[in-house]
Amino acid sequence: MPALRDILINLTTAQVLGDNAIPVSKLCIDSRKVEAGSMFIAIKGTLTDGHQYISTAIEKGAYAIVCETLPEERKEGVTFVQVKDSAEAAGLIAAAYYGFPSQKMKVVGITGTNGKTTTATLLYQLFEKLGYKCGLLSTVQNFIHDKKEVSTHTTPDAISIHALLAEMVEAGCTHAFMEVSSHAIHQRRIEGIRFAGGVFTNITHDHLDYHQTFDEYIRVKKSFFDGLPKTAFSLSNIDDKRGLVMLQNTEAQKYTYSLRVPATIKGKVLENNLTGLVMDIENTEAHFRMIGTFNAYNLLAVYGAAKLLGEDKMQILELLSDLHGAPGRFETYMSPNEKVLGIVDYAHTPDAMINVLATIEQLRTEGQQIITVIGCGGDRDKTKRPLMAQVACEHSDRAILTADNPRSEDAEEILNDMEIGLTPTQKRKMLRITDRKEAIKTACMLAQGNDIILVAGKGHETYQEIKGVKYPFDDREVLTGAFKTLNK
Repeated sequence: MPALRDILINLTTAQVLGDNAIPVSKLCIDSRKVEAGSMFIAIKGTLTDGHQYISTAIEKGAYAIVCETLPEERKEGVTFVQVKDSAEAAGLIAAAYYGFPSQKMKVVGITGTNGKTTTATLLYQLFEKLGYKCGLLSTVQNFIHDKKEVSTHTTPDAISIHALLAEMVEAGCTHAFMEVSSHAIHQRRIEGIRFAGGVFTNITHDHLDYHQTFDEYIRVKKSFFDGLPKTAFSLSNIDDKRGLVMLQNTEAQKYTYSLRVPATIKGKVLENNLTGLVMDIENTEAHFRMIGTFNAYNLLAVYGAAKLLGEDKMQILELLSDLHGAPGRFETYMSPNEKVLGIVDYAHTPDAMINVLATIEQLRTEGQQIITVIGCGGDRDKTKRPLMAQVACEHSDRAILTADNPRSEDAEEILNDMEIGLTPTQKRKMLRITDRKEAIKTACMLAQGNDIILVAGKGHETYQEIKGVKYPFDDREVLTGAFKTLNK
């Protein structure tokens, strides 16, 4: 059990009021989890201020309190640590508490609007096949070598991250690959992690409900690269017009990847069909099981990161050619009679939808119709709702607007927001079915011959959140069940 002074080692400007030699048994940012001997870190969040729960934490047995503002009354026997930024302090304290686990592995962070999960998952799968024990922190799933952990956020809180990294070190992991969301960067959840590398996939309009402006969203993403050490690598997609912006002020070693222009890691798509991709990567031809140009970028990013981590080019390509990517990312299903193709994808931004639908348009044969089922999440960026409907109608023969995760909002109102952006021509392509299960069933009933059904927005998720309750719901199960029922 570490002493308080030992876990404050990186907080050089902290003011300590009380005994700094007390043992700390547990770190908490949630007062409900405090036990006797805990340190409670009061963080000012977007919804609640942890300072309001300092007295509760003390009543439950907290020995130490980390805060930005000292309470007027301080209980005797409790040590207070005053810091400028509690969120930053949480990561630095957690790193020390768990023995600086990120310094004992090569940790690579992947950030961007789209492609984070697939890139991180492919890196994890690749390095496991290369013979390493690895960790994965992603939206879909967390892994400590071959042990699967529940994933609740794209990037967990700072204490949970360092705890997971410590478990990875204990399990003998040499590498860890993690998604780094803009929320996590802004909320300082990645503080205290020493990254061996950072990868930028792309950036498009998303999370403006949180960041307010696109410029602020870009600034937050860029700050991840600004914070990388000189010993790390930074690998950026320069086919994205903000790709070079990400590298402007980083001290890390700068590398780029591209399908279109000269870059450190250069690739080219030679073939793109339902059997996969054939690509030229650094003058070597390779076949991959994954489909679509957007996956070509993901594969190129994975190849580049693996090479920068010191792996052999030919071994990377050989192993990468057999990998499938992340669950819920362009997952394909054939109907029992092998005529109708169903695709389930997590695409929940206009740009991601365009990428998926453009890929389907490239792959479809003459006469094949595209039927898209799409919704928008509640309590999230409302500006993208009409854009999502427009993209679905513009690039599909039929589009069914339906509920996604309404959360606290009324599903009908969300559909109203989506529909308001449609032209009369687009509306003629559109159906509106609020019940998501019925919407997917209807898409299957409408499908004829060799048509293609895209069910977008939820991907790997196994629930639907309505009014604070998560109900069991899996697009993949509903789609395959409808195929069987309707004998499609």
